[in-house]
Amino acid sequence: MSTGRDDLLAHLATGATTVCQCWAVTRKDGEVLGFTDHDRDLSFGGITFKAATGMTARALQQSTGLSVDNSEAIGALSDASVSETDLLAGRFDGAEVQNWMVNWQDTSQRILQFRGTFGEVTRSAGSFKAELRGLSEALNQVQGLVYQKTCSAVLGDARCGFDLNRSGFAIEVPIEAIEAPGVYLLPAQTALADGWFRRGRVRVMTGASAGLVGLVKFDREDGTSRRIDLWVDLPLAPVVGDVIRLEAGCDKLAGTCQAKFNNFNSFRGFPHIPGEDWMTSYPVSGKVNDGESLFK
Repeated sequence: MSTGRDDLLAHLATGATTVCQCWAVTRKDGEVLGFTDHDRDLSFGGITFKAATGMTARALQQSTGLSVDNSEAIGALSDASVSETDLLAGRFDGAEVQNWMVNWQDTSQRILQFRGTFGEVTRSAGSFKAELRGLSEALNQVQGLVYQKTCSAVLGDARCGFDLNRSGFAIEVPIEAIEAPGVYLLPAQTALADGWFRRGRVRVMTGASAGLVGLVKFDREDGTSRRIDLWVDLPLAPVVGDVIRLEAGCDKLAGTCQAKFNNFNSFRGFPHIPGEDWMTSYPVSGKVNDGESLFK
């Protein structure tokens, strides 16, 4: 029984071919977009591959072993497909990409040539250029844990186990004013102490920036409003009236884990590890040098 791959190889062997390239891009928010360098739209696998984007790709570099396959995809910025707003918001960062060679006269004849993710995405003069990275790129990620005094988990993740939906640990409020890039004034939250959200996260819930996440540098309450300063402004800034979700901050210390979150059983640090100065310490006259625990 022949397959789509076998049929396409037989078609290529004829010497007179009708082939094109098709790309499926699956963003992390679940939206799937299709592109082709053919002059009309094509459909297969439940995806419509649009021809209006001017999408094209450079030669794909592939190799055996674990080296990373790579290429580049180039296309036009369009509100109907890839918009500058979505690129600024980072919605294509790390998107999954699949690339087929397809017989446009019979789309059942196709070969999957590449599967990987978007790397660096740049834009200029009404177009964008995306680096394509193969599946082995994931092997370049640093793995393993570090022995350190502070917690290595992210507040609310599976390793931490804390439920941020508990009352008082996350709130959703509209932005009342923007003093400067990354500086937002919110309705007063007098029940929550100054600094409650410091080192926490801001997630935009509505508007063009929905889904973007920032980190809180300062958090001040003056009784009439709550002022939130981010370390770095969001790539696509929200506007007045957009709703944001504020999540309580954690400084990764054992005392905070116990006192603020009552979650010390899930603490992922090693608070009893001696500091670096312990390695060079020596007995000092006048001090007790009995070898007892350094943690008191």
